[in-house]
Amino acid sequence: MDEVELYREQILRHVSPVITGRFAGYQTSYTREVKVGQPVLVLVFLAAGIAQMLGSLLRMRGARRSFKELKKGPEFLVTPVRVRDDLGQVYEVEMHGHLPQSALHRGDLVQLTTRPQKDPRLPVRLIQVVNLTTMQPLTPRIPTMWSHLGPALLLQAIVGTVVAAAIVAAWLS
Repeated sequence: MDEVELYREQILRHVSPVITGRFAGYQTSYTREVKVGQPVLVLVFLAAGIAQMLGSLLRMRGARRSFKELKKGPEFLVTPVRVRDDLGQVYEVEMHGHLPQSALHRGDLVQLTTRPQKDPRLPVRLIQVVNLTTMQPLTPRIPTMWSHLGPALLLQAIVGTVVAAAIVAAWLS
């Protein structure tokens, strides 16, 4: 057994929704993809297609992303965060998204609100941090399916739905 194994710090998983301790630091970040619901994506894509066909008749041209590109989903940053409690035990949680770099410094007293993830093998997910040293509440933000689709595509989907509803209403009358 080598020396590194003898002195390896044990990282614990916390089960309570609130962890209070000293900020021990960020670990190496990586990206993870947000899942995009296929049925919702198909409906939005088809409704936007109606508006785009109407726009092409009026000689208006908009940028159109492919279904494959939209299906891929946005990526978000995952950063493991470590906190040391009063007993010296180290807990690791996953932070999804970003916080300002100056928000947390090593040794700051923090209170983390966490939630279990769908995959029980993953550490709990950070929902909110309150830096008790500066009394600053912080919430990491991640991209959602709606922000990935974008306002232009969503507006086109709304227009396409209204046009399709108007055509169906006129046809049924």
